[in-house]
Amino acid sequence: MAISTIQTDQAPAAIGPYSQGVVAGNLLFVSGQLGLDPSTGELVSPDFEPQARQSLENVKAIVLAAGGSLDRILAVDVFITHMGNFSAFNDIYQGYFDRHRPARAVVEVRNLPKGGCIEIKCTAMLPSP
Repeated sequence: MAISTIQTDQAPAAIGPYSQGVVAGNLLFVSGQLGLDPSTGELVSPDFEPQARQSLENVKAIVLAAGGSLDRILAVDVFITHMGNFSAFNDIYQGYFDRHRPARAVVEVRNLPKGGCIEIKCTAMLPSP
């Protein structure tokens, strides 16, 4: 099975020794995405909601760059620094996943890189070649 990496300037560059995404067969594994502006590499805001939207936009950009779409995402893992933001996140998330509902976990963590409030990673199934 061939393995390839995904790199797009529509999502922030990796801030460590990893790829934005890895494709194995028809599965795409998207690395955790913070609420970073792709053009600056900095958080879009100190606030949760703008970071959540940008994290989802970054995930979306990588999925699209790999030839996928949001309705082909199988599972989403979300890490937030304050569980009090769970309801606000659900409201934002529903705008991306209205009818299609991937499997999902939301976990509270103490800290995230760059002082982020949220990090999102996912696994998607790509169309067969």
